[in-house]
Amino acid sequence: MTPEETMRLIFALRSRGVTDRRVLEAFESVDRRDFVSDTFADQAYDDVPLPVASGQTISQPSVVGLMTQVLSPGPREKVLEIGTGTGFQAAILSRLARRVYTVERHRGLAATARANLERLGIINVTVITGDGTRGLPAQAPFDRILVAAAAEDPPGPLLSQLRARGSMVVPVGVSDAVQTLIKVTRGDPDGHDYEELMPVRFVPLVEGVEQD
Repeated sequence: MTPEETMRLIFALRSRGVTDRRVLEAFESVDRRDFVSDTFADQAYDDVPLPVASGQTISQPSVVGLMTQVLSPGPREKVLEIGTGTGFQAAILSRLARRVYTVERHRGLAATARANLERLGIINVTVITGDGTRGLPAQAPFDRILVAAAAEDPPGPLLSQLRARGSMVVPVGVSDAVQTLIKVTRGDPDGHDYEELMPVRFVPLVEGVEQD
């Protein structure tokens, strides 16, 4: 990114409520252009979602920033992301957490994300092709879970993979027109606290694995 592009992106993030210094520094160190196609390269620093392969989108930077800020992963924590896309959100998380596991149901997108992260030398992210609704039991429990697809309710398998006092950020809603981003914090030892954050629009969380 040029200094002008960086300044434009950081201004957009700040104007929409992303103020956490660590999150802003992560955005300064990860170039969104590396995660979009050449067709949309000129829009990489605009605060808009952009199309990627398999009918999916890369979320707008302010939504990525706000979700990351709410999740607030620490430098010694293990994070699970559901919905890798091309790897941009995982790259941001890699600057903030000790280890990131990210699950993508589209094989082609998972391969693209893996190649993007490897090309950038990001070594603390593991991309897994799989069914995100099931989480990743083999690596549980997680300190933080971020879900980049909308579910009707916070998925039970993911809640069960949260560490006590861990938290999950997930869009919840029955249609793409009415979704709310919520933060779920797991109690110790039982129960969950729910906090509604803001209206959002994400692709639905779907079971299974696609071969595309």
